[in-house]
This record gives sequence, C-alpha cells and structure tokens, in this order.
Amino acid sequence: MQYRVNNKNGEKLSVLGFGCMRFSKSESDVEKQIIHAIENGVNYFDTAYIYPNSEVILGRVLSKGYRKQVNIATKLPPYLVKKYDDFDKVFYKELERLQTDYIDYYLMHMLTDINTWNRLKDLGVEKWIEEKKTSGQIRNIGFSYHGGKNEFIKLVDAYDWEFCMIQYNYLDENNQAGKSGLKYASSKGLPVMIMEPLRGGKLVSNLPKEVYKQFDLATTKRSPAEWALKWIWDQPEVTLVLSGMNSMEMLDENMRVASESKINTLTDEERVMFDKVKTTLQEKIKVPCTGCNYCMPCPVGVDIPTCLSCYNDIEIEGRIGAFSKYIMQTSLKSQPHNASLCVQCGQCEKHCPQEIKIMKELKNVTKKLEGFHYKPIRALAKRFMKL
Repeated sequence: MQYRVNNKNGEKLSVLGFGCMRFSKSESDVEKQIIHAIENGVNYFDTAYIYPNSEVILGRVLSKGYRKQVNIATKLPPYLVKKYDDFDKVFYKELERLQTDYIDYYLMHMLTDINTWNRLKDLGVEKWIEEKKTSGQIRNIGFSYHGGKNEFIKLVDAYDWEFCMIQYNYLDENNQAGKSGLKYASSKGLPVMIMEPLRGGKLVSNLPKEVYKQFDLATTKRSPAEWALKWIWDQPEVTLVLSGMNSMEMLDENMRVASESKINTLTDEERVMFDKVKTTLQEKIKVPCTGCNYCMPCPVGVDIPTCLSCYNDIEIEGRIGAFSKYIMQTSLKSQPHNASLCVQCGQCEKHCPQEIKIMKELKNVTKKLEGFHYKPIRALAKRFMKL
C-alpha cells in the first residue's frame, strides 16, 4: 500500500480508503473484507450517520482490536440539526455506534452551498467544533461537497477546514468542484478525499463499445476500473480515493492498483487515450457544457452548470440516477436552484464560450427532470429532512 502525507498533521494516509456506504449483505463477509484491508495497509474507513447500519458494523469490527490502526471518517447530516443540542445528539450516537470515544476525520455531510454552512454557523457549529477539537473527540474537521464550483470555493474559504471530500473522476473533471476546485483546495493546504471515482460503477460496466476499444488499444492492458483509478492517483493534489468495495476480489484488485499507482506516471500515449475516451463519452452527452461557470451567477438563482450536468447524466446514469442527483444538488437547498426558475432573460448565453443555447436547454432540463413526480418527491424529501 502507498501513502500520501496529510500536510495539516503529518499523518500518512493510505491512498485507498474503504468506502462503507454499501456493505455487502453478509456481515461476516464485511468483517473479513475490513480486516483483510487493514492487514494490507488500508488505514482510512469512511462511513456516515445516514448509511444504513454502516457505523454499527464498522464499530463492531474495529472493536476487535483494530481501532487504533485506522482512521474513522464519519459525517453529520446538517438537515438533522435544528438547534445547538442536536449537534451532540447526532455526534454521541455516532460514537456509540462506532464504539469509540473520538473521530479521526469528521465531516459536515453533503454541503451544497454556503447558505447551508451559514445556517449551521447561526446555530453555533463553530463553537461546537472548537469544543470537540479541544476535548480530542474530533481530530480533524472537514466537509463533503455536492454542488457547483462557485459554492465550493466559498465553502473552502468560509472556515479553517482541515480536509474536504469531493466527487471526482475522469468524466467529472469539469463538473461539481472539478479539477479547478481540487487544485484550489490543495493550494489552501487541504487534503482532498475523492468519492465516486468510478461514478458508482458507471465507468466500469455498460460503457459504449468504443470506450472499451480505446482501452483495448492501449499498450498496457488494464480494466476500465484500473484505468479510472490510475487517472485519479496520477494527480498530486489527491490525498486518497474512496472505493465502496463489497467483494474480496474487488478489494484485492483495488489494493493492487493502489500499490502500483504513483503521481505523474501516466504516459503521453495514455493521456491521449483518456482524451479520446472522454470525447467518446461526451458525444453521448446532450449538452457540451464544460462547467466553466462563465454563465454564472444567474440573476434568479438557477445553478446552470449543475442543471446541465444532471441532464447529461441521463445518458450515462439513467433517468433515476440523474433525477436523484438533480433533487439533491438543486432542489433541497434553502434557496432552490432548479431549472424551472429560469425567466429566459438570456444573460447567461452572452457569456457562454461554448455558445450553448442555455435557455432552450434549461427548458429541456425542466421537461426531463421536473415532470409530474418532481414536486411531490421534492416535498417529501424536504419533509424528511425536517423530521
């Protein structure tokens, strides 16, 4: 296993982190996989309050003599915090589940905009973090992010964070926080943890046959998963990559790739191959948006790049996956940023370097992702978050 140094505290973190969101159904198999990962040098395990039974299972396994060998990362869901006492209510429940008295890497979960963080600030989150840091119950504080580039920059600058987590892969190089966000966070000295390196498996299976052909033509033969992981580990700004490994075979493959992947080792030929692969995938995409954000800000608050990104995801992830992301990233915020808010003012189109007919495309987004089911599901999700 290879390690990269957390420059904030000098700690060595395994470049492969164990994502615990989707454990396999057999708890005995999960225990074997976790122990096998630890014995082979994986020292970062990522879970969350809302991952079903994940904290409990991880806590049970680590309590068998493995706790001090690893870093636990878990998360506080902002929508469950309505008053100051709720911070402790959630946090101590997590300690109980994980059978520990401290969390190594604690995240504000699924921050999507600066307003969410400001609401937590109004409830006293900064004071609460300081108390937990002073007591040693939280060692490092960070946030996980789902949103556009501009809001990511604002969040990075809003607090003295010690790490962050973003979605990043070769297809999302310019989506969400993107490469520019990765570089910005790194320039601020933040370790950056990567989630969705394989886009939930979408960069492994059901790819266009042209993509498989490009990989097959490469001098070195690797699986699509290995190529995708190597692309991320090639970048010096990345601290570690999380992978949800629910079989021993997947775990062994990822640990092997992690042990072999180093910074700036992709050849020029391989970089050209990735350009061709991305071009092939982007040809399947409806709107050629690069996420440059020149169209922003929208005077009525539409998050144009995120709306177009979710619309494009229909071709790659399917309607349900794209819709889920659309709801989370545009519609569950204190101020919604969904496409139907567009008033067709045309200001965005004046600044788009791709000359995209943005007003027309936002109508398409509304049609595809805000059908009859949109409002009731949004209302249900918001109600759930308030409970």
